[in-house]
Amino acid sequence: MPVPAPNLYPDFNTIRLSHLYLNVSDLAASRAFYVDTFGLQVTDESDTHIYLRALEERGHHCIILQKSDQPGTVETMGFKTYAEDDLDRAEAYFSARGRPTEWITRPYQGRTLLTADNHGIPLEFYHKMDRLKPIHQNYALYHGVRPLRIDHFNCFSPDVDASVAFYNDIGFRVTEYTEDEESHALWAAWMHRKGGVHDMAFTNGTGPRMHHVAFWVANPLHIIDLLDLMATTGYVGNIERGPGRHGISNAFFLYVLDPDGHRIEIYSSDYQTLDPDHEPIKWDLKDPQRQTLWGAAAPRSWFEHGTKFVGTETQEAQLKATPIIAP
Repeated sequence: MPVPAPNLYPDFNTIRLSHLYLNVSDLAASRAFYVDTFGLQVTDESDTHIYLRALEERGHHCIILQKSDQPGTVETMGFKTYAEDDLDRAEAYFSARGRPTEWITRPYQGRTLLTADNHGIPLEFYHKMDRLKPIHQNYALYHGVRPLRIDHFNCFSPDVDASVAFYNDIGFRVTEYTEDEESHALWAAWMHRKGGVHDMAFTNGTGPRMHHVAFWVANPLHIIDLLDLMATTGYVGNIERGPGRHGISNAFFLYVLDPDGHRIEIYSSDYQTLDPDHEPIKWDLKDPQRQTLWGAAAPRSWFEHGTKFVGTETQEAQLKATPIIAP
C-alpha cells in the first residue's frame, strides 16, 4: 500500500513521545544498569518504582522502572499533548473508534488518558508533568553513555500498513519506510511528531511488542565509552548489535539489552524533518545498506526478540517477506 498523505490537522495535537513504564524483576539490578552504567538520573525511588530522566530533560521522568511479577514486559508508552484540551479531544477521538479510554492517576503527571492503538499497544497521553531544574550544564553528572533525551519507540507490528494508517490519522508523519517489492506492503516505517526521524517506528513481526526504546546522545564517542564500560563491568553479554551507522535515519547506533531483556538503542546524528511537506524516503527490503550503511546485516535476534505489553495479545505478522539476516 502507498504511504498515506500526512494529516497536518489531526483531531488532537501530540507534541512528542515522553516516557515508558518498564516492568522489571529486580530494582537494584535495574538501577545498576540504568543509573550506574547507562547514566540516567534518579528523580524519585521507592521499594517498587524508580523514576529516571535524561540529562537535557526538564520533565520529571522518561523511564519508570516498576517492580513486577511480569518482568520483561511494558505497561504503557507515554506521549505529551500540546494543550490540556487536547486530552479531551483525544478521548473523543479514541472513543469514536471503539478504543478503550480511561482517566488515570499517575505520580508527577496531570490529567492522564489511558487508551490503546489499533493493535492494542497501551498508550497514555498527558499535558502537564512536574518540571525540574535544568541539569544539562551540570557536567559532574555526566557518565556512562551520557544520555541527553529519550528519542523514540520502535514496535513490532503484525500489519505495518494498518499501524501507519492509524498513527498517520493522529498526525504522525512518515519520514522513511521499507517496502516489500513483491507485495508492495510496508515492512517497516518511521514516523515523527517532534521533527526528528521518528517518535514511533514499526517493524514487521509478531506483535504488538516493543522492539526498543532509544536515547539520543551527543556523539558516537559516547557509545564507544559505554561499550568499554559494559565490556569490563559484567555486561558484555548484554551487547546485541553495533556499533554502526544506519542507512535508514543515517544515525550512529548501538543496541543493548537490560537485565530483563528490554532492548535499548543508543542513537546519535540523525537529521531534522520539520517541514510539513518533507518527502519520505523509500528503501527496498533487500537493500544491504538499509539496516546498516556499511552493509553489515543485523543478527536474527534483532528480528525476533521483543517485549510484550501487559494484557495485550500478540498475533503473527501478515507479511511473510524476510530481510537480510546475518549468518
